[in-house]
Amino acid sequence: MPSIARLEAAFGRIAATRMAGLPINHPRLTVEACGFRQWQGKWLGVLIAPWAVNLVLLPDGDPDFLALAADRRETWRFPSGEYDFMGGDEAECGAFQFCSLMSPVAADVVADQAAARALAQEVLTQLFAAPAEAAAQPAETARPSLLSGPLSRRGFL
Repeated sequence: MPSIARLEAAFGRIAATRMAGLPINHPRLTVEACGFRQWQGKWLGVLIAPWAVNLVLLPDGDPDFLALAADRRETWRFPSGEYDFMGGDEAECGAFQFCSLMSPVAADVVADQAAARALAQEVLTQLFAAPAEAAAQPAETARPSLLSGPLSRRGFL
């Protein structure tokens, strides 16, 4: 998983430089890559940063991976639905794609790093759950969640 460590290094640098001191930063969050796993020849996971929580795709050597220009989007299909990803490129990690889940990160929704990690895990769980699976759970056994029903950025926020 060296590309994931490089992603964290890139965003650590960004946090210490161009994002340092900005009022949109959540004071109790740090840069952390969470739950990354192999998916369709790429690494998929959530990147927590003081200013955002993003779903991220890293190429992991995939020759078909698109390095997207700032004005381009790529739509990826998951069991829970389709999501648009934007492109990024940083010296430490190269090209990546991301889907913004929360930016800025609301302190009343995500209190601290532990809550951000829990959110990341819930996002990844819901991303791979078909909408019918979530609806089929009996109410008494369903666990409370920030993300109930099909996952969408608008619904999430």
